[in-house]
Parts: sequence; structure tokens; C-alpha cells
Amino acid sequence: MKIVIAPDSFKESLSSLEAAQAIARGLQEALSDCDAMIVPIADGGEGTVDSVLSARKGESVQVDVQGPLGETVAARYGLIEQGSTAIIEMASASGLALIPPEHRNPLKTSTYGTGELILHACRRGARRILLGIGGSATVDGGAGCLRALGLVLYDSQGNPLPGTGGCLDSIDRIDHRLIPRELYDTRIEVLCDVNNPLLGEEGSAAIFGPQKGADEHCVSLLEKGLAHWSRLLLDLTGKDLSATPGSGASGGLGYGLSALLDAALVPGCETLLSIAGLSEALSGADLVITGEGRLDATSARGKVVSGVAHLAQSFEIPTIALAGTLGPGHEALYSQGITTAFSLVNGPCDLREAIQSSDTWLENLAFRVGKLLAICPPPSSCEDPFR
Repeated sequence: MKIVIAPDSFKESLSSLEAAQAIARGLQEALSDCDAMIVPIADGGEGTVDSVLSARKGESVQVDVQGPLGETVAARYGLIEQGSTAIIEMASASGLALIPPEHRNPLKTSTYGTGELILHACRRGARRILLGIGGSATVDGGAGCLRALGLVLYDSQGNPLPGTGGCLDSIDRIDHRLIPRELYDTRIEVLCDVNNPLLGEEGSAAIFGPQKGADEHCVSLLEKGLAHWSRLLLDLTGKDLSATPGSGASGGLGYGLSALLDAALVPGCETLLSIAGLSEALSGADLVITGEGRLDATSARGKVVSGVAHLAQSFEIPTIALAGTLGPGHEALYSQGITTAFSLVNGPCDLREAIQSSDTWLENLAFRVGKLLAICPPPSSCEDPFR
């Protein structure tokens, strides 16, 4: 029985590769004829580089860059296709997980380190950059990132500004003349699966600011700063992209890169599924198992589980989803190709216990699924008596 295992990561617990390996162990213990094919998938956040390198056997590059609060962090990106394509996850340089909860404040954070990764990859020869923007700690409209790429920001007194979320409203003048020529010749694709604009009630500050530590007053300051920032870039480029779907994702990073460097906002899940080679892996498969930390209504809006199930459905292959929890609205996935879904939590527990035990619990759940498959295999794996 060929089973393709293609989960997303389990946030703060398991990478997509670790989750896939745990599922494979459980299935193989329960099914003597299990041919498990691991295809870890990422959503553009933590684990994206590992997922792509696992599928494409590329090169990992580590770089010391500036973290979201200005500290030095060891970040990494991947190179594939003989180094012509770089895969970068901003979470490794500008991610929320890099900041203790008590210090999270998007007025003080910056995407500068993400810009350093882009510049480093470009100077290594990459002319296509795939930028995963999940898990960020920032709402700076991409100003910090662009500053690392050569943009200079000045206040009304001619003093340079750092490009944090809190300084956007103080920018009086911007100078783009130091941006290297090769960046304009590089295709930057921002992997984005949300439709939020930069500004307004559904915009970057209002929707994503609180997730990054912003209170109501902070959200108001961020909104004011982003509006001012967008006017400056409109004056410089003649392009008003603030209402573009996806421009508000990840604190507006894609907005800044699109406005100044013509970066493209592309469907993240679709792009990463293609890079991982999931379509090829599904050839001859009897079953697909996917999953993530929490399945809920948002899972059906272009996330990994939805994308995997939809693709498997086109091959007429049933799909089972395994998750830490099954939240409200996860039932929408049943109309997108999920056959059934299971939670790995055995009973009442706190979040810390669930995170610490997820590897073992996921393996045990896969074992139980395997036992069920042993007595009731998917139709495609059953021998056709008329063949």
C-alpha cells in the first residue's frame, strides 16, 4: 500500500519533516505492506527551507543577520537549481518565535535581517528568490527589509531612521539610489496565501498587529505609519499597491518589495506543493495523510492541508488529516477532499504537555490509523478481481 505523507509543520512543536517521520513510523509499525513516501510541505513559515531542501536536495546557507529587535541571529536560507533559486523564510531572521512574549512590540521590530538574507542570496548568484513570509514579528511595511537592501530613510532633520514599525510616520524622505542593480534583475516571489490589504479594518496593523504584541494604541500608531509609508512610496514609484490583495500579509513586507522592486505576490501553498513535487509523488498512491497543529476554519482558506487534499482529490485519492486539535469550522475541509480528520490529543491536557508529547502522540495516532487501514484499506489498494 503506497501512502504519501505530506503534512505541514505542527507549530512550536514539530517541523513538517519531523511530523512526516513520526507518521511514517506509526504506519510502518501497523502495516507490514506500507510503502510510506514522505513529502513534507511548508506554508512559508518555519520549516519552509527544510521542506524545500528535503524535496530538492539543495544547499543550506547560514548567515548571521540582524534579528527583529536588532540582535544578531543565525539565520539560513536554501539554494536549489544550481544556486539560481533561493528559498528564504523570513521567520528565521524576523520571526515572532525569536522574541520572548513579554518583549513583543511591532513598533520596535524590523525586517532588516530578512533583507540581509535576500541580499546575500542575490550576491551568491540567485536570480529567483522565493520568500516565505509566515511567522513574522513585524509590521514595518517592508521598510526594514528595504533598508538592508540599500534604501535610506531620513527624518525631517536629515537623520537616518532604522525602518521599524514605529518610525514609519517620522520618515520625511527616502533615497533608493544605493539599491544594487542586480536586485532589479532578480525575480522576488512573495509566498502569500492571505488577501488582506495593507491598510484599513482588514489591513496589516488591525489584523496582524495584535498577533505580534500590539495593543489598541499600538495598532493605531502602526496604521498611521503604514498610511504615511504608502504615500511616500506612491510619490516615489507612482504605484499605489496598498489595496492589492495580500499586500498586508506579514506586516506589509510584500507591499514594500512589490512597490520598489516589483516583487510578485504568488500563492504560497500552490508554489510550495509544486516545488515539493507532490503531483509526481501521488502517482500510484493509494492514500494521502496530511496534517497540521490545528485544523479549523482557516485551514480551508488556501493552507497546506487544503492544498494537499485538493490536489489528491484531483487524482481521486482519499486523504486523511491528523491534527493536534480539531477547531470550529474544520468541517469545511470535507468538501475540499479530506475524507476524515483525527485529533492526536488523547484527553484533557495543557498546551505545554501537548507540545512536548506531539511526536509520540502523532506516531501513536498514525499507528491506530494503520491498524484501521489493515482491516479496511482504501479502495485503490484492493485487488480488482476482474483485472
